[in-house]
Amino acid sequence: MTNRTPLIAGNWKMNLDHLQAIALVQKLSWTLNDADHDFGEVEVAVFPPFTDLRSAQTLIDAEKFEIKLGAQDISQHESGAYTGEVSGQMLSKLNVEYVLVGHSERRTYHAEDDSVVQQKVAAAWANDLVPIICVGETLEELETQGQSAVPIIQTINALSSHKELGEFVIAYEPVWAIGTGKVATAQEASDVATAIRQAIKANFGDDAANSRILYGGSVKANNVAGFLQSEQVDGVLVGGASLDAEEFSGISRFKKHIVL
Repeated sequence: MTNRTPLIAGNWKMNLDHLQAIALVQKLSWTLNDADHDFGEVEVAVFPPFTDLRSAQTLIDAEKFEIKLGAQDISQHESGAYTGEVSGQMLSKLNVEYVLVGHSERRTYHAEDDSVVQQKVAAAWANDLVPIICVGETLEELETQGQSAVPIIQTINALSSHKELGEFVIAYEPVWAIGTGKVATAQEASDVATAIRQAIKANFGDDAANSRILYGGSVKANNVAGFLQSEQVDGVLVGGASLDAEEFSGISRFKKHIVL
């Protein structure tokens, strides 16, 4: 058994205004509390759009909710003439704990390469944020290079060239499974997580290799337990299903569905 606390992370993407965000965080917290969810045993985090962060943070702080707050992106720049970008310092002041870095949609739609991802990881660490580094392969890359080749390269590149490593999380999201309804099997997710962990150990040592690795890609309450039966998979990064408080609560309470 590992000593890694499972993390259930909900990426809202570009959905919900700040009022809808308040309603969703409230309902999610109430639903989990009604089910006696142990947040120390299974961590739960939400990743609203930038415009919702202040409202969510105010609610979480005022009500002393145990849900963690994350951001969907971070600028590699600390400040300056970078219209539309949000710095790590700004996020830190909002009590953000996690930030997604290198999501496939950022890589695809905004041409973010491994160099930019590496810089954003550094920006997160400089502001005491934990980067959730997203890695994954397209269907073409899967067919030509194999299942774990691209995720391993992306992971190593994101962690390289730093003087020292801070806390980080890896999220393996096969691009071919995001929003398509297709899902990697639990064994495939475990195999890729194992390969990533072995690569981290070989390049950065045992401590780094004990970092959490999540699976993402069409995760639902009815399939999450299969992924998390593997000791190599320490949680999930959830997309559309995180917009439904009942569904996301069900995902967060995955252990109740595991038959030992």
